[in-house]
Amino acid sequence: MIDIKVILENPEGISARLLKKGYTVDFTELLSWDEKRRQAISETEKCKAEKNKVSAEIPKLKKAGQPVDAIFAEMKALGEKIADGDKIVNELTDKIFDFLSRLPNLPDEDLLAGEKEANQVVKEYGSKPTFDFEIQNHVDLCTKLGIIDYQRGVKLSGGGFWCYRNKGAMLEWALLNFFISEHIKDGYEFILPPHQLGYNAGFGAGQFPKFADEVYWLDIDEDRKKNRFMLPTAETALVNLYAGEIMDEKLLPLKLFAYTPCYRKEAGSYRAEERGMIRGHQFNKVEMVQYTKPEDSDKAFDELVNKACSLMEKLGLHFRLSKLAAGDCSASMARTYDIEVWIPSMGIYKEVSSVSNARDYQARRNNTKYRDSVTGKPNYVHTLNGSGLATSRVFPALIEQYQNADGSITVPEVLRPFLNGMEVIK
Repeated sequence: MIDIKVILENPEGISARLLKKGYTVDFTELLSWDEKRRQAISETEKCKAEKNKVSAEIPKLKKAGQPVDAIFAEMKALGEKIADGDKIVNELTDKIFDFLSRLPNLPDEDLLAGEKEANQVVKEYGSKPTFDFEIQNHVDLCTKLGIIDYQRGVKLSGGGFWCYRNKGAMLEWALLNFFISEHIKDGYEFILPPHQLGYNAGFGAGQFPKFADEVYWLDIDEDRKKNRFMLPTAETALVNLYAGEIMDEKLLPLKLFAYTPCYRKEAGSYRAEERGMIRGHQFNKVEMVQYTKPEDSDKAFDELVNKACSLMEKLGLHFRLSKLAAGDCSASMARTYDIEVWIPSMGIYKEVSSVSNARDYQARRNNTKYRDSVTGKPNYVHTLNGSGLATSRVFPALIEQYQNADGSITVPEVLRPFLNGMEVIK
């Protein structure tokens, strides 16, 4: 969440930055609550100091044989004032926390205002593949090759599900193994987290309360804070591993990655651009996360972007890198770059990875700090994440970009060691 000190110093400036995300906010009420809270704290502290002073006089008066009934009455009155003051402070603190928790992250200063229309293509990698035959879409290719069973996926679970079969399952597993092996080579720690998470994990990642209806809940308690949900991305788990802790500075930068299926409620769609596995309720993803000191987070962001791009380059897929406008960044993120792969049959690019910097937004929500070796004081970490990669769009892009005239699929060279040397799927 946003540091209230930043808002107090420049409420108009913060409002203007949030407006770049399309978020309109009036801080008048928040500023009033904070002023009242400060006054209540001051008055309560004075009462506590007076009570301590009066309390210290009682033994002296008793020793001198003087009456203390009036003193005890004064102590009781002060105690009641302190209790009332503490109640006011706690109520205002809760209101301020709730207000701040609903604010999106501040976009970085260099981001353009607006949404998708204001995104900027930073770079294109490779060339769009050309074909001297009439191309097929990935749904038809996968069905004819018997590597994806859409019909039985729908029969088992409904729309937005599919089954990998035979060489399709092998290809999916090869992709995941390739991603994992690359991250291990780069010194990232491999994590296999639980798939069921508590409410605090969703809150700490910045996904709750706003997006609480977009996940699959497991329990039926009316109070969602007592319930568990299926993780929508491994980021939700990884950025909460050290929640409530003060990390050793020597651990930073901490580089992690995890493989999990991801479970998300996706709005039903029959658009051609979302056919097959382009949009589904369950998909596989390898997720990268870094914890850094504030001064190192920009460097970490560049590293994650380069890692995601490197995976795509090694697969030999044509893609582009886009810098998102403020309004297209998710609520929790200060900046995001998308890696978008070319889908030939659709003639469009589709996101296969988002690399984002949350700055200290998530760390403030889940209270993750490190102890500065110079000052000795605890400071909030910065958290960053990036898909490395999600397969549900890499898979169809690979199928289409590597298709042959006879309907077979050439296997990218980097995947062949994970497929017992298989060069062609036919």
